[in-house]
Amino acid sequence: MDKQKIRETIWNKMEQMNIAAFPRPVYGRIPNFKGSERAAFLLSNLEEFKKASLIKVNPDSPQRKVREIALSMGKKVIVPTPRLRGDFFLLDPKKVNPREASSISGFTKLGERVDIFSLDKIDAVIVGSVAVTRKGDRVGKGEGYSELEYAMLRELEKVDDSTPVITTLHPIQIVQSIPSMPYDVPVNILVTPEEVIRAPPREKPKGIMIEYLEKEKIEKTPFLKEFLMKYHEKDLKEN
Repeated sequence: MDKQKIRETIWNKMEQMNIAAFPRPVYGRIPNFKGSERAAFLLSNLEEFKKASLIKVNPDSPQRKVREIALSMGKKVIVPTPRLRGDFFLLDPKKVNPREASSISGFTKLGERVDIFSLDKIDAVIVGSVAVTRKGDRVGKGEGYSELEYAMLRELEKVDDSTPVITTLHPIQIVQSIPSMPYDVPVNILVTPEEVIRAPPREKPKGIMIEYLEKEKIEKTPFLKEFLMKYHEKDLKEN
């Protein structure tokens, strides 16, 4: 089954079984689900989460509680701006109210904008998912920005193979298999409202694989083009 078919299957199941939570319908989104807050609490008990000082969390609804808990625990949180604009919203728990700052409107209003080059080393990466396997293969909503962000952060040494990649999701989002490409970032830990699943350790992409990038994507994403001209100028010209 290809990735888009997997997405459509999961979105359909979540809507039909009334597992989906606001905002609905979940088609085209990282789907929110009933039990997302419980999953966030389980995640917060992980040693990897407790020890982290700076956490990158995706901006989607099912991870709102993750952002709130992280700030409540005194951790700094960075949330990417949409569509790879090259900057992040930095939330400092000393300066913001955790509940207010965890919402989409909150972190865009209260967060300090910092660029990707200025970030400190990231201790944990929390991603949203449409579907994941127990081996850690993941599919998002299909735009590919999450993988590109990770690749850039890896090249800038803001993350490395030891940086845990964690997702919260509903059990129905766990599937048997997902086709994987070399640029896909495997998940290390899956957290549902009922359990924590640790995937086998796997190597992660060490940077941008320019051979897989479509020219149209580069042209439509100014920051990506700027980054490639700075770090991959030779490869860019060859392609």
